[in-house]
Amino acid sequence: MNDLTTEIKKLEIETLDNLKLSKAKNTIRAYKSDFSDFALFCSKHSMQSMPTEPKIVSLYMTYLSKNSKFSTLKRRLASINVMHKYKGHYLDTKHPIIVENLLGIKRQIGIHQKAKKPLLFNDLKALINVINKSSASEFKKLRDKSLILVGFSGGFRRSELVSITRDDVEFVKEGVKIFVKKSKSDQSGAGMIKAIPSFKHIEYCPVDHLKNWMSENRNNLVFPISDKNVALIIKKHAQIAGLDYKKYAGHSLRSGFATTTAELGASERNIMAMTGHKSVDMVRRYIKEADLFKNNALNKLTDQ
Repeated sequence: MNDLTTEIKKLEIETLDNLKLSKAKNTIRAYKSDFSDFALFCSKHSMQSMPTEPKIVSLYMTYLSKNSKFSTLKRRLASINVMHKYKGHYLDTKHPIIVENLLGIKRQIGIHQKAKKPLLFNDLKALINVINKSSASEFKKLRDKSLILVGFSGGFRRSELVSITRDDVEFVKEGVKIFVKKSKSDQSGAGMIKAIPSFKHIEYCPVDHLKNWMSENRNNLVFPISDKNVALIIKKHAQIAGLDYKKYAGHSLRSGFATTTAELGASERNIMAMTGHKSVDMVRRYIKEADLFKNNALNKLTDQ
């Protein structure tokens, strides 16, 4: 009997380990953080957070709607649900009191998200030019230029950029191939290869800059900085270039790639092959953004 109990406990531990491995560490951390906020809300109002009931979750959604985006509400709901599953509890997130309340909130506050501004190719060139003229060391200038050019040309997330190792990079005749081991949209860790061709104009060529940077930087990590520093570097140079730096972030490289290539006629399929998007919805948002002036109904009138 004791052996059986020991075996069950061992299986429980292994099961919990498997559950943890099914999600990236950052995802699990986000779930816990979201649930902590819900637990604090319940504690303040003498309500039970684990296990909880749909009515309490619905009240929490209403509370959040006063100062949060609709996307935040959806994420918090998902986190509460996942944490209940981890603890072996069932929570009916499809209960009418939750679903109908969210529909009402959606109509009231809307779902439009004000995304960070994409760094388009002309903006990118402006950043490279101000870096060239800066008083920083040649080492730091080369790092920043390589980071920005590679991040843009590969449609990288900032977390992917700072995870690239020397073994992930292979220079070939056509340019460079960079292996992305794991990303937000690839939780299983299958990985993908981003192929970046060499540019005609060497001053904006990601391949040439990356090759030079890797010969100077001996660290195993190609860009040995935090993902937050990616955003700070972009903002810093955007401000010097005279751009509205507060509107840019690390994601501006990725969205800039998608918007610029869409504007130049790249297909959804080819854009997704580089960015790694699993859904066309976000890519179509970039294409829609690129088409605002390109296919504007007023274009023929502007020549009158």
